[in-house]
Amino acid sequence: MDSPNDPPSRPWLLRLVQLVVRRRRWMIAGWLLTGVSLAPGAASVQRTFDVGVRVRASEAAEVDSLMATRLASPFAQYAVLVAANVPSPETPTGRVLLRQVKTAIDTVSGVTGTMSYLTAGDSAFDAHRGTFVIVGLDPSTEKIDAMVPRLRRATSDLAATIARSSPGATLRWTGVGPINFDIRSASTAEGRTAELRVLPLTLLVLLLAFGTVTAALLPIVAAGLGIVIALGLAALVNTIWPLSILLQNVASMIGLGVGIDYALLTVSRYREARAAGLDVERAAVDAGYHGGKTIALSGATVCIGFGALLLVPLNELQSIGAGGGLVVATSVLAAVTLLPALLAVVGARIDAGAFGKGRHGGGGSPLRASWRAWARGVVAHPVLVLIVATIPLAALAWHARRISSTLPRGNWLPRGIESGLAIGDLQRMDRGGLTNSIRVMVELPRGANLFTSAGFTEVRRLTTLLASDPRIARVSSITEAFPVDSLSLTTYSYLPERAQRTLMSPDGRTTVIEGMPADSIDFSAVTALVRDLRRSTAVHAAAPPGVRIRVGGMPALNVDYEDAITSRFTRLILLVVGLTLAALMIGFRSVLIPIKAVALNLLSVAAGYGAVVLVFQDGYGGSLVGLDAPLNGVFTAIPVVVFCVVFGLSMDYEVFLVSRVAEARRRGSSEHDAVVEGLERTGGVITSAAAIMVVVFGAFAMSGFLFIKVLGFALAVAVLVDATIVRMAVGPALLVLAGRWNWWPYIRNLPPTRS
Repeated sequence: MDSPNDPPSRPWLLRLVQLVVRRRRWMIAGWLLTGVSLAPGAASVQRTFDVGVRVRASEAAEVDSLMATRLASPFAQYAVLVAANVPSPETPTGRVLLRQVKTAIDTVSGVTGTMSYLTAGDSAFDAHRGTFVIVGLDPSTEKIDAMVPRLRRATSDLAATIARSSPGATLRWTGVGPINFDIRSASTAEGRTAELRVLPLTLLVLLLAFGTVTAALLPIVAAGLGIVIALGLAALVNTIWPLSILLQNVASMIGLGVGIDYALLTVSRYREARAAGLDVERAAVDAGYHGGKTIALSGATVCIGFGALLLVPLNELQSIGAGGGLVVATSVLAAVTLLPALLAVVGARIDAGAFGKGRHGGGGSPLRASWRAWARGVVAHPVLVLIVATIPLAALAWHARRISSTLPRGNWLPRGIESGLAIGDLQRMDRGGLTNSIRVMVELPRGANLFTSAGFTEVRRLTTLLASDPRIARVSSITEAFPVDSLSLTTYSYLPERAQRTLMSPDGRTTVIEGMPADSIDFSAVTALVRDLRRSTAVHAAAPPGVRIRVGGMPALNVDYEDAITSRFTRLILLVVGLTLAALMIGFRSVLIPIKAVALNLLSVAAGYGAVVLVFQDGYGGSLVGLDAPLNGVFTAIPVVVFCVVFGLSMDYEVFLVSRVAEARRRGSSEHDAVVEGLERTGGVITSAAAIMVVVFGAFAMSGFLFIKVLGFALAVAVLVDATIVRMAVGPALLVLAGRWNWWPYIRNLPPTRS
C-alpha cells in the first residue's frame, strides 16, 4: 500500500493486471477449468473430513493408544446402544430382547464384542426405564463413524418390532462414533441451509449497493468460485493431513463474506473509473491495480489471524486456520485476476439490469453525498464524535472480562439428532455419565505386575481412591472383578478372554480403572476431577517408585484440548498483533496508523466478546438466537477463534478507508479533505461489505450447532460494530486529530496541499 509520499505505481502489480486484461478470456477459462477440476474434491469434504477432536501428543491420546495396543482391548473404541422404555433385563422378556439385540449387532462387520447385562450381570445395566449395550468397534479398517449407518440398519427393524409390544420403546445409538456421524450429517445440512438463507439477502444488499443486476452478480460469482476452489484444495490437503469438518462451514462462511467484500471493492473501483471517463480496458486495469493493492494488504492481515491458528496443536483449530487461509487467498486472487478479466469482458454491460437510477458509482449519487455530509461532520467535531461513539462501545467491550471459555453444561448437540436423544435417554436412566467415563491407566515398573501383591495392592488403592470421590458413581477395575488380596494366574484365567484384555495387558503390567461420573453433576465438575487426579499427591506421590499413572477418556480429552488453547492464547495474541503491525507499517509506511488500527481491532474483538457474554451467558435476547437458557460457558475455542478471525476481518475496513485517505493525501489534499474523500468514497463500500458479512455470519448464528451459533453471532456483532461505530466514526475522528502525524516518520516528505 502506498503512503502519501510514495510513487503512485508498483510496476509488477500493474503489469500483472494489464496482462490479465489483455488475456482476459484465457484467464476466465483458466479459473473455470480450475473450478471444474476441483469441484469433485469440494463436494467430497462432507464425507471425507474428520469429525472427531484430536489433541496430538496429549495424555488422553496416550491412554487411547495403550488401550488399543498394550491391552488390545476390544472396547478401546465403542458405541452405546440405549434401549429406553423396555422391560428390565432381569425379566425373561428383557433377556430375550437383549439376545435379539446381540444377534443383530454381531452380524455387523467391525464389531469386536458386546457388553450388556447378559455378559456382565452387573446391576449398572439394569437402569431405570431401560438398559444399554456397550459395543466394541474396530477402527483398524475404517473410521468408527463410518460404521454407524450399518449399526443403525442392524437394529432399525428390531426397534420397530419392540415398539409394537412395548409402546414408547426405542433403540438409539450414541457415543463418540455416532455423535461424530450425526455431526457430519447435520453439519452438511446446516451449511446448505445457511447458504440458502444467505444468497438471496446478499444479492439484495448488492442490488441496493450497485443498482444493477450485472454488477450485483459478479461478486457472487467470484466468491462462489473461490469457495469451490478453496474446498477442492483443502480436499487435496486432506489426503496427506487429515482436516476437520469444521473447515467446511468456516470456509463457506468466511469465503462468502471476504470473497464478496473484495469483489465489491473491485467492482466499485471499476464503476468509479468508468464514471470518471476511462474506457473499459483502462477501467478494468485501474480497478485491478488500485483495488488489488488494497485487497492484497487486507488479505495478508486476515491470513495472519488464520495462520496463527495453525500453531495450536488441535486438528479443529488448525483446520479452521487452513480453511480460512485458503479461502482468503483464493478470494484475493479472484479479485486481482478473475474480476478484472470479467469486467473487461462485461464492459459497459456492467449497468445492465438497472433499476431506479441504476448507476450508483458516480460522484454525484445521493449515497456519496450522504457520506460526504457525514464525513464533514466528523472532521468538524472529532472530539465530540469520539466521545459519543466510544462510550457505548466501551460499555459493551467491558463485559468481555466475564467471558467463560468452558464447555457449556447439558446436552448442547443439535436438537433431534439420534445420538443426542440417546444421551437424554441415558440421563433419564440415571446413567448420563456413561459416555463421559474417565480412564485411569496404571503402568507398573519392570519386574512388577498385577500377579504380585505389591502391584495388585497399588491398583486396589487407586481404585478405592477413585470410588471414594463423590463425583464418581461407579468404578470398573480388575480389583473389583476379584475381591481378593492378590491375583493369581488361576483366578485370572476364569475371566473370558475379552474381559481379560479389557481390564489389563497380558503381562499384567498395565491395567485400566474406569470411573463413570455421577449423573447429577455437570461436565465442568468431571473435567475438574480429571485435573485433580492428574495433580493429586494422593494419586502420584503415594504411588511406589516407577509406577506411571495417566488419566484419559472424553473428559480428559477436553482438559487437554482446553490446556492446548489456554497455554498458547497469550502468545497467539502477541504474534497476531506483532505481525499485523509489521504488515501495516510496511504497507502504509507509517507508525501511528498501524498502532491505531490494532487498538481499534482489539476494541472490536472485545465488543464481540461482550455481546457473547450478554446474550449467551446472561441470556439477554437469547431466545432470538434459539437459546433455551443461559450458558455457563461458550466453549474453550471460541475466544481464540473469534480473536484470530475478527482481528483480520475488521482490518479489511481499516485498509479500505485509510488507503483512500492516503491516496487523496498523496494527490495533495489537506488532512481534513483527505479524510472527507476517504469516507465519501469508501463509506458505501464498507457498509455494504459489512452488511453482507453480517448477513452471512447471522445466518450461521441461526445454526443448530451451538459452537457455530456462538461463533457466527460473535463474528456478526464484531463486524457490525467495527464497520459502523469504529471505522465510520472513531477511526476517522482519530485520523483528524492526528493530522500530519498519521504519516510519521515521513512527514517532511509529504506533498504540499492544494489551496
